Amino acid sequence: MKKRRFYIPHPVVILFSMLLIAGALSHILPAGKFERVLEDGREKVVPGSYQTIESNPLYLLDLFLALPAGFKTAADIIFIVLASGIMFGFMERSGAVENAVGALVKRLGMKRRFLIVVVMTFVFGALGAFVGYENNIAMVPIAALLSLAIGGDLVLAAGISVAAITVGFGLSPVNAYTIGTGHRLAELPLFSGALLRSMLCFSALSVLAFYNVRYFKKIIARPEDGLGQGLDTEGLQLSQPIADYRLTPRNAVVLTVFVATLVGMLYGVFVHHWYINHISAIFCMLAIAIGLLNRNTANEFGEITLHSVSVVAPGAFMVGFATSIKAALEMGQVSDTIAHHLSQALEGLPLYAAAMGMTGVQSLMNFLIPSGSGQALATLPVLIPVGEVLGLTRQTTILAYQIGDGVTNLVNPALGGLIAMLSLCRVPFDRWLRFIFPLFLAIWGIALVAVVISVAVGYGPF
Repeated sequence: MKKRRFYIPHPVVILFSMLLIAGALSHILPAGKFERVLEDGREKVVPGSYQTIESNPLYLLDLFLALPAGFKTAADIIFIVLASGIMFGFMERSGAVENAVGALVKRLGMKRRFLIVVVMTFVFGALGAFVGYENNIAMVPIAALLSLAIGGDLVLAAGISVAAITVGFGLSPVNAYTIGTGHRLAELPLFSGALLRSMLCFSALSVLAFYNVRYFKKIIARPEDGLGQGLDTEGLQLSQPIADYRLTPRNAVVLTVFVATLVGMLYGVFVHHWYINHISAIFCMLAIAIGLLNRNTANEFGEITLHSVSVVAPGAFMVGFATSIKAALEMGQVSDTIAHHLSQALEGLPLYAAAMGMTGVQSLMNFLIPSGSGQALATLPVLIPVGEVLGLTRQTTILAYQIGDGVTNLVNPALGGLIAMLSLCRVPFDRWLRFIFPLFLAIWGIALVAVVISVAVGYGPF
């Protein structure tokens, strides 16, 4: 008897439903806004400044106008998806990554493939924790090649790379975008309280590594139960027996240029504050450099570029579609209303319930404001004073915000970076949800334990 699975709609249907809900909220909720001030070039909410304004309900045409508005807002993320896809297309054609993965598996042996999964989960987690989120987008297809080479599937590849990057980035003790912004708003020492956050991040990555190995063993025993069945693996599978793989001198040069370029990109990110558009430009330059090293003809340049774009185009489309939800909420002017009423709902709760409730509030807000720093600037000026009235330390409020933002990133269809990385693994969002949701609940439970501990110990700045 065939096992029945819980029905999950197509990602386009999920996002369009969320867009309709955003439109409905503009008719149900009063429009409102907080006053904002410009600080260090970014808008910050003024606590206690919320006021209702004239309603601006969205009608049918407005909802469809939110679509181009969302694509316009997400243009930089959309292009980095295309640029990274093109760059990896040239890497794929060069054969350098395939030969490197084949040689690695040949050296370590298939007997150590579970160890490979564990180690690579922590490697990608460390990249998320210390390097960033979209900065790692070019690394995701490497996990796809590696997973298929050791007998896994594309969903396992997403678990090794996308999940690990998301968990590492979301729960990083030194995340400049979330913790850095939060500590600045809370006037706490930068990256203080790192011990509890480090323990939480390591615990979550350990659970993820165990989960990935468990899934891997399951699909080895029963391949027909794998969530990667039927996914397109063209260009990601090894083309010859493991014993035949070796790195050629040209492969070595291509990989050296690739690694050197990534190091240079990270230098630009941390020293010169480069962001997504700079990274996209680097990926385009790297694609041309690899093509020249591989001695591709002019026609091959064109063919590889357009083929690569066709592979990642669905993911790029989903990024823009997801951003249209945020655009609709802003057009209806109900985002601040939701934040205001959620913060009011926390008042009067017992101390531990208030801390967990604040985590829940931040989780809900993450679906409306997928940007970590954007969510901090919109919610923390309101919630920090609320937390102090409830008896929570500022550090606990920041921890609740980090967990609410970071853990829900695993299942947030409105998060452009997540959709972009999944598209590079060629994993549809509905299959991703089937794979990741049990893990999401487990990490959420671990995170709530950390929140309870923070309340019990009076979590302070050090």
